[in-house]
Amino acid sequence: MTAQLYLWGVAQLGDHQPSNVARLPYSSVPVTSPVVRADDYLPHRDPFLFVTDLRSVEPGQSATGAWKLTGEEAFFAGHFPGRPTLPGVLMAVLADPARAGKLPLFGGIERARFRRQVVPGDLLELEVTLGRMSARAGKGSGRATVDGQLACEVDLLFVLVDASPDTGQSEG
Repeated sequence: MTAQLYLWGVAQLGDHQPSNVARLPYSSVPVTSPVVRADDYLPHRDPFLFVTDLRSVEPGQSATGAWKLTGEEAFFAGHFPGRPTLPGVLMAVLADPARAGKLPLFGGIERARFRRQVVPGDLLELEVTLGRMSARAGKGSGRATVDGQLACEVDLLFVLVDASPDTGQSEG
């Protein structure tokens, strides 16, 4: 499920201009290019930038990508010793709903279903589709597969907040 929430950010692009303008002329047309990098679109950075391959973006509609699990990810050491397994919650939130100038915050999970174990060495294929959207919140659905087998499907809710932090502290 994490996988789906994470990619929602990419699908939410609308008229957002990515940081790699010189490499990728951006418009509202679908994007499919090997030079597209996930960190050009997603607000996350290591150790939370899980998408290793951003494959397509249809702004305001959908996105696809993948996460190659190497076995070196820190969570495998404790989840579970002797039988490393990708935590389901990480699959659920990978469909993150980023929007220009806004930061998506996880709002809820509906109808999450986990269908197969995901282990080191697997390539987790991710796809998300946006549903209802408003200026402050949205809903979408996502799927994660390994070798064509469904690993996770989920409907997620998110809220959008200003991307720049407001600490509430006055200077002085």
